[in-house]
Amino acid sequence: MNTSALARNGRVEAKRAARGSMTKGAAKAGLAARGVIYLLVGLLALQIASGDGGKEADRQGALAEISEKPFGAVPLWALGMGLVGMALWRLSEVVFGATGADGRSAKKRLQSLARCAFYSFVAYSVLAFAAGSGSGGGSSDEQSRDVTARVLDLPGGRWIVGVAGVGIAVAGVWMGARAVMRSYRKHLRLGEMSPRVRRLVDITGVGGGAARGLVFAAAGAFAVRAAVDYEPNRAKGLDDTLRSFAGTPAGPGLLACVAAGLVLFGLFSFAMARWRKV
Repeated sequence: MNTSALARNGRVEAKRAARGSMTKGAAKAGLAARGVIYLLVGLLALQIASGDGGKEADRQGALAEISEKPFGAVPLWALGMGLVGMALWRLSEVVFGATGADGRSAKKRLQSLARCAFYSFVAYSVLAFAAGSGSGGGSSDEQSRDVTARVLDLPGGRWIVGVAGVGIAVAGVWMGARAVMRSYRKHLRLGEMSPRVRRLVDITGVGGGAARGLVFAAAGAFAVRAAVDYEPNRAKGLDDTLRSFAGTPAGPGLLACVAAGLVLFGLFSFAMARWRKV
């Protein structure tokens, strides 16, 4: 092999190593940022379950909680940049493929594209809040009602909202089922964990994933009801969805269980940041 070929191969390997290192760092930052948000939302929901319902248990409530702390702008910017990392990681999966045997399939790339779009929006809202816009896009409840109202006014709006609601509900059931089946294990470097750590990760993964799936499924059901009743106020964001659990026959106890599950999912996200294969 001549010198130019060796040099070319060396550059290719260097770029691959750099891309792998950057992607790994972006993934870790993104998963950790996701963990912070879910942890705070879960803690705020626990306060609501205990009778203190003054703050919203959603992303905006979590950001407000951080901003009230001394030097709160610093962690807000760090959180926003971490979510940018999450979006970039998912974008790299669209371009180069994800880990696993089917990581380059069209299905996986589309899933990564949807996640990239979602986390790009979340990152924008967090950075807007950090920059001083105040609301960062408004509460999840306001956003849900506003978007639902606009879509319902479109031709075939009822069908669009209904199909979207069914999709969210199905996604929630899918998330919960995968968590209970411990499908996340294939993404983890289990060999680096002790048996005790694996048990703890399973507790957070199963409990947290099931709670997260339940919340998504409930939010989807409310969207379907909004479409059926042609009433945008029937749609609920994260805060209203969580509060609705306290209105069931199980009362605040169910909300407390779901809130604890969201705290577990936050902790699970930290574990993913540490041991996920990227």
